[in-house]
Amino acid sequence: MGKLRDNLNLIFSNLLFGANFSIYVSLVRNWFDFRQLFLLQVGAAALFFIPFALLSPRTPRMRWADLKNILIVTVLIIYGWMYTMLWGATYTNPVDASILATLGPVFTLLIAVGMHREPFSWVRTLGVAAALCGAGILLFERGFHLVEGSEGWGNALVLIAVLSIAANTVIIKPQLEKLGTLVVMGWYYIIGLAVTAPFFWKYIAHTQFLKRPLQAQAELAYILILGTVLPMYLLYRGTEKLTSVHTALYRYIQPVTAGILAI
Repeated sequence: MGKLRDNLNLIFSNLLFGANFSIYVSLVRNWFDFRQLFLLQVGAAALFFIPFALLSPRTPRMRWADLKNILIVTVLIIYGWMYTMLWGATYTNPVDASILATLGPVFTLLIAVGMHREPFSWVRTLGVAAALCGAGILLFERGFHLVEGSEGWGNALVLIAVLSIAANTVIIKPQLEKLGTLVVMGWYYIIGLAVTAPFFWKYIAHTQFLKRPLQAQAELAYILILGTVLPMYLLYRGTEKLTSVHTALYRYIQPVTAGILAI
């Protein structure tokens, strides 16, 4: 039952992440600057997770090596994934973004092999090559124009975001097992607030959110609760119990969900 619960955590986290692509695009193109949405996501997650880090009896077990890994992963999550994904959503479309999400398991495997967490094999090498070629054909068959503000630029940003989330699940695995999901995520957002609020507060300081249309408020509430806090917890809870590559394979759920919603 424990293994079933861990697998269900990963399934539901990826269903929710897959739904995010369409809502991200709607929010940043119609209602909010992506930097506003970015700080609101960080703030919502901080409000939920920080109390667990401050009150948990596991926190005193942290060592410098743990804090160093958490710091690296915080930068990957906050800027490499959340910020870059929203920036990319300003220019790309949900279908392209979801196709790029399928490269998550490829990047996870490459990083895990590089860190000696997974064994190398030629079969896996061929699988990686096929995945990269397939995504390249689907995304860039009309040419690759990496000009700021273009769709190609948005796709490149989403690719960076996918690489960041893939790397973090490999790097943080030992701390998840030692300290637990809630403590690690609490420290993510203690550090995350420190490195975002001073720079991005001005984007939301005078925004009147309640005067936005009901659709905008509903989409924002979804992204903050069902698109950020809940799937992040489920993802890391599953990563704590299962292997990083196992965790990554469930990302193939995301393009199915995103494609259905985009259509």
